[in-house]
Amino acid sequence: MDPRIAVIGIVRFPPDRVAEIRPHIRALVTATHAHDGCIAYDVAEDLFDAGLLRFSELWPDADSLARHTTAPHIAPWHAAAKACGQMEKRFHVMEVAATKTT
Repeated sequence: MDPRIAVIGIVRFPPDRVAEIRPHIRALVTATHAHDGCIAYDVAEDLFDAGLLRFSELWPDADSLARHTTAPHIAPWHAAAKACGQMEKRFHVMEVAATKTT
């Protein structure tokens, strides 16, 4: 299925709290892959900016993304992020005009 929606974002934590948030990220990603209809949902730690997590997501449509944002596993993620000192959060949603794989 070709993605129609791409999401790129960042979430920043105090560097000394990243190890604490990792199990919550794993739960978020696992649940999202299993239940939310995503095409891709990935999180990576920035190698050059301690505490910065980069999110990339591909969704088949806006409705799928909207359902994800209200899925049961999202509230626990937000609570864990807050408890672990989330300092910044920015996400950008874009429509994908066409895809080409090489």
